[in-house]
Amino acid sequence: MELRVLQYFLAVAREQNISAAAQSLHLTQPTLSRQLKELEEELGKQLMVRGNRKITLTEDGMLLRKRAEEILELVDRTEKEVMQSGNTVNGDIYIGTGETDGVRQIVGAAKQLRERYPGIHFHIVSGDAVDVCERLDKGLLDFGVLLGDMDKTRYHYMELPMKDTWGVLMRRDSPLAQQDTVSPHDLWDKPLILSRQVDNKSGLYRWLKKEPSELYTVATYNLIYNASLMVDEGLGYAFTLDKLLNTTGSNLCFRLLKPKLELGMHLVWKKSQTFSKAAELFWEYLQTHLASFQSNSM
Repeated sequence: MELRVLQYFLAVAREQNISAAAQSLHLTQPTLSRQLKELEEELGKQLMVRGNRKITLTEDGMLLRKRAEEILELVDRTEKEVMQSGNTVNGDIYIGTGETDGVRQIVGAAKQLRERYPGIHFHIVSGDAVDVCERLDKGLLDFGVLLGDMDKTRYHYMELPMKDTWGVLMRRDSPLAQQDTVSPHDLWDKPLILSRQVDNKSGLYRWLKKEPSELYTVATYNLIYNASLMVDEGLGYAFTLDKLLNTTGSNLCFRLLKPKLELGMHLVWKKSQTFSKAAELFWEYLQTHLASFQSNSM
C-alpha cells in the first residue's frame, strides 16, 4: 500500500466525487479510478459505493480513512523532524490534554522556550483520557496531560503540582444557585450531566456517597462547551472543573463542592518514546517552570 494511493483515497473521501478529487490531485479521472480499484483489490475489500453523483464510504472505507489520516500525519511529522534536525533547534511539539486550567503552566513553559527558539511550534490537541491515550499510543503526540487516576504501568509519567477543583455548572434560576456551595444531598434527586471519562467519575461517586444506579444521570460529555449548552437548555446540572468557563453575563453560574473535591494531573509519554531535540528542550523548560510555580505557590 503506497502513501501516494492513500492520499488519493483521502481526496476522494473528502470530495465524495471522483471528478472533483481528480481535479484537486491534478490527475485524470480514469487514472484515479484505476488506482482506487487496485487499492480495493489489494485489500480484498470494497471501500466505497459509487453513486451517480456521490461517493459513499463503506464501513471498511471509513476505517481505512481514519487509519490513512493517522499514517500520513505520522509520516509528515517524521519528515519534518528529520529535515529539521541539526544545529538549529526547531520543529513541532504535540501535546494532548483534557480541559484543565493546568494547561496554563504548560503554555507558560512553551512561551519561555519559544522566546529563545522561535522555530519551535506547539500543537495542543484537546480531548479526554481516551482520546489522549489513543493518540499517544499511535505516536501522534509527544506528551499527554491526564486528569485524575491513571495506569502508571502504561506510560512514563510525572505528577504535576497543579490541581483542579470540582464544582457544578447550573442555571442562575436554579434553586441551588442561591447557595455558595453544593453538598452531596443537594444533588441526589437532580438530573446530572457527567464527564464521559470513567476514571474521573469514580471520585465523584465516592463524593456523592451513591452508586451510579442510584443517581439520576441524564447525559455525559467530553467537552465542557457542549455540556454548558445542555445546562443552558435546562437538561441538568453538569459536574465540571473550576476556571474552565467564564459565566459572567450568561444564564449560567458555577458552584464549588462541599466538602472540597480536587483532581490531580500527570504529564505522560510513551515508554518507547524517542524525543526530538525540540521535545527534549521543552521537557527541560517545563521542569524548571514547574519548580518555579511550586515555589511561588508555597
